[in-house]
Amino acid sequence: MERLRIGQVVLVEGKYDAAKLAGLVDALILTTDGFGIYRNKALQALLRTLGRRQGILLLTDPDAAGFRIRHFVTGLVGEEHVLQAYVPALPGKEPRKPQPGKEGLLGVEGVPAGLLYQALLDAGAEPRAPRAGRAITYADLYEWGLSGTAGSAVRRRALLKKAGLPPRLSKKALCELLNRLYTYEEFAALAQQPAAE
Repeated sequence: MERLRIGQVVLVEGKYDAAKLAGLVDALILTTDGFGIYRNKALQALLRTLGRRQGILLLTDPDAAGFRIRHFVTGLVGEEHVLQAYVPALPGKEPRKPQPGKEGLLGVEGVPAGLLYQALLDAGAEPRAPRAGRAITYADLYEWGLSGTAGSAVRRRALLKKAGLPPRLSKKALCELLNRLYTYEEFAALAQQPAAE
């Protein structure tokens, strides 16, 4: 099964869902951290921005909690910017869990890969065209003092706050996100501006 290159940001509930999808899609995958989305204002702002720019493909568990999260995100981002991907309600439990969830249904992480793949296609996932221009790399983050240098964590948090992005992103997620939102030149200019006092 070939990985789908998806133009939208794929939004799932948790890290195990994201790990499962990483083998199926070539896309930026973000998580809501379950109900954490309700209080995470930085993530909410990011999803609104990404929704307007490229759309969100939303994939939650088929239980009541998943549908509450789905409803919240759709209202937050705007229905016109969200594609809804649904997995079937399959009874069972994920191997890593000692017992099934409250409703006894498999979550996204437990659904067979073929069904997830089909759910994404059925939702209308759009192929992503390769971006023109130079990509932002790990080396750039280092050069700009945002990774791997003394004080880089402080500088990175300050810059992400200035850019309206969540402060806690892995280096990989940060590069993917920056490449979705900025050209190399745009972010280089932002990174090289002096920090506000």
